Amino acid sequence: MLTSRLFGTDGVRGLANSELTPELALALSGAAARVLVDRGRGGIGSRPVAVVGRDPRASGEMLEAAVTAGLTAAGADVLRVGVLPTPAVAHLVGELSADLGVMISASHNPMPDNGIKLFAAGGHKLPDAVEDEIAARVHSRERQRPTGGRIGRVRDVPEAAGRYVDHLLLATPHSLNGVRVVVDCAHGAASVVAPEAYHRAGADVVALHAQPDGLNINDGCGSAHLDDLRAEVVAQRAAIGIAHDGDADRCLAVDATGAVVDGDQIMAILALAMRDSAELVENTLVTTVMSNLGLHQTMREHGVIVKTTAVGDRYVLEALTAGGFSLGGEQSGHVVLPEYATTGDGLLTALRLMARMVTSGRNLAELAGVLTRLPQVLVNVVVTDKAAVAAAPAVAEALADAEAELGDTGRILLRPSGTEQLVRVMVEAPTESAATDIAARVAKVVAAVS
Repeated sequence: MLTSRLFGTDGVRGLANSELTPELALALSGAAARVLVDRGRGGIGSRPVAVVGRDPRASGEMLEAAVTAGLTAAGADVLRVGVLPTPAVAHLVGELSADLGVMISASHNPMPDNGIKLFAAGGHKLPDAVEDEIAARVHSRERQRPTGGRIGRVRDVPEAAGRYVDHLLLATPHSLNGVRVVVDCAHGAASVVAPEAYHRAGADVVALHAQPDGLNINDGCGSAHLDDLRAEVVAQRAAIGIAHDGDADRCLAVDATGAVVDGDQIMAILALAMRDSAELVENTLVTTVMSNLGLHQTMREHGVIVKTTAVGDRYVLEALTAGGFSLGGEQSGHVVLPEYATTGDGLLTALRLMARMVTSGRNLAELAGVLTRLPQVLVNVVVTDKAAVAAAPAVAEALADAEAELGDTGRILLRPSGTEQLVRVMVEAPTESAATDIAARVAKVVAAVS
């Protein structure tokens, strides 16, 4: 659902053809071309260049046409890379020396939704100030448009997928020979490139939910629905299962027994691997406020510093860039390795995780066992005004009471959704029942003031 601020936590997202219309996509892409080129280096030759990709949603075909029209009407040449993961588009913006990139995807959202993510030159996500400038241009009456030979042109890039897979293999430190992996592609953007990348890295690959038809993306599969993957890993006697979301910027895993390995555990595994190989800059991991307290405790025990940011992999990346750090991510499975990627990359994460299994000689359950998670409960409360809830004295009092009750044995976090009229209440406590009880009490107060 589109909010009063055009951009949410990760681009512009909404119900396709209702909230996110072709008209909005056309205006947004044209505004982005003007703003980013004004701020950038002025394009290749006489015109700016934009890379445009999408996930397989049916509405992506419509929105791709609108985005392409908006960009070319603003005088930008368009390189269409087709159905590819979000991190592939970000990588190709840099590799093809483009001025901006557009990814059309609603990530893990249901098929009827769609979204538009924007990347600046180099494949970097946009800071809030630039997004706001683009939003202002969307609603302006600016009508300066090129004509004749200055109108942008469109070219397909059939080698785009191969370029991305080659990049992933160069970033993989060890052959995956002997690793049997089941990969759940969520009928999404990774349905072709993920099995190919893992196979070329040496793994024995079983592809699951890799037949996108435009309507089945994220439908009971992928990183938000792990039951099929857990069963298939056991049935195939695989060493690991990998789950991607619709645009494959995240990765969750399943061990050989079918147990889930979440983003916090994956970050812990990679942080210790990079510490051991002297790749973890200043022995620091960057993560968001949603990561489990157990991750903080585990990293402290192993001499790794944890820095926290707001929710969203772009905020993680900003902290990584500012500090020159080498690893960050989110509990949801967005993991950023800035030496190799400018955004969360689920395929790169999976390749590095499997490489750690090979080089350490340990199975995934052993590696993940380094982290003991505190029970965590998340309650989503539907509200009418997120800002009013955040300012309510009753909510502040309920939070203070919960914090006093938890002391240093847990924590509570209240976070408005970046894309919906929801407030998320997250509680970690020594026991599941304590976390559930405290979360329910605070959620009741939130609902009452909304």
